[in-house]
Amino acid sequence: MTDGRTTRRRFLKTATAAAIAAPTIIPRSALGADGAPPPSERVTMGFIGCGRQCYYKNIPLFVRTLGVQTLAVCDVDQWRLDNAVKQVKTQYDSGKAKGTFTPVDKYVDYEDLLARDDIDAVMISTPDHWHEPMAMAAMKAGKDVALEKPITRTVAEGQRLIAAARDLKRVFRVDSEFRSGKPSHWATTVVRNGYIGKVKKVLTCVPQSDIPCPPQPEMPVPEGFDYERWQGPAPRAPYTLNRVHPIKSYGRPGWMRHLYYCDGMITNWGTHLCNGAMWAADTERTGPVAVEGTGTYPGPDSFWNVLLKFDINYTFADGLEWTYRTETPYFVIEGEDGWVKAGFRELDAHPKSLLTLKPTADDEVFRFKSEKQDFIDCVRSREETLEPAEVGHRVTSLGHLGHIAIQLGEKLQFDPDKEVFKDNDAANAMLDKPIEKPVHR
Repeated sequence: MTDGRTTRRRFLKTATAAAIAAPTIIPRSALGADGAPPPSERVTMGFIGCGRQCYYKNIPLFVRTLGVQTLAVCDVDQWRLDNAVKQVKTQYDSGKAKGTFTPVDKYVDYEDLLARDDIDAVMISTPDHWHEPMAMAAMKAGKDVALEKPITRTVAEGQRLIAAARDLKRVFRVDSEFRSGKPSHWATTVVRNGYIGKVKKVLTCVPQSDIPCPPQPEMPVPEGFDYERWQGPAPRAPYTLNRVHPIKSYGRPGWMRHLYYCDGMITNWGTHLCNGAMWAADTERTGPVAVEGTGTYPGPDSFWNVLLKFDINYTFADGLEWTYRTETPYFVIEGEDGWVKAGFRELDAHPKSLLTLKPTADDEVFRFKSEKQDFIDCVRSREETLEPAEVGHRVTSLGHLGHIAIQLGEKLQFDPDKEVFKDNDAANAMLDKPIEKPVHR
């Protein structure tokens, strides 16, 4: 870690804090019980997309965050929409939520929710193909945005999110909890403060858990589900259960394994593990200069068609070698003087003394708080979040670049500053077009 890097990081944080516009101030009548934060500190929220991640994680954790008031929820599935309202009230009735419950409005059209001028911020938890369009619309409507990972389907979508957050002065947070865990935070503290020396190699691994699926029959659209609105910007296709999500259930949705809506594990869990590794290796605002990889898709008759497994190699401008593959979830960063290994819960290192390392007063200190609290605090302060649009874009695009290399079956040269492939029209054509069909060779 050089003084130049430290100065750059501090400059970015200071400049962003000065540039981002402040949230609205709402009347005390909308805030709830006495003792709640003052109006200028209360953040009003809407939730767009009320599936399992929102129901089990995003609503409960945000509602429990001091100074948050939920005003609206939105989903195209009426059952999930009704349950989202019940979940908000349950948190208050149980005493887990901060403040006092106020009525929550329900919307099927997210644009109606965004049109409200009394909502400061939104949590977007929809299928991946909706992430960038909804986030862009939210920022244009003056809302700060917490966006589920992976935040994009293409490299160009990430570039648009960066520009919008900057130009519209909105707070943006990738809603990934991985940086809020002890292992990732510890690894970042050790590596970026130079305790393993110059970083030479990185290995990131994600679970090999996607599977094939036989051809699926067309089915009637369930009552209370707006399938046309759900498809949105994706190609039109007949309804079948395994294309969308289980009826009246929060089981794993089929869309996560179909390329019309999602890239699969390469960007799904990859935006956890690559996220932590890029934070630790200080590559979170750049990209590789070369990429090549191999991968296996299900057979041509499989309905689910995301990659089953993959093995990708990247090279960065300073010579850093990076391998990304399917295995189990962890990352390893190897330096000249040792290595660290981190997962969701596991920690390991060489030398072992790193495991009990106590940072000194001269070490760089990184924020250690939940992703929800980080977002809400930054909505209030107008500082840059721990995972702003630029960082989320670079993390997600690492997966996109690897996926493109697998599709084309060749080693690609990439300019991480201009974010274009060198002398490769076929690869550049894929920077703004989601991969919707696997390549079978």
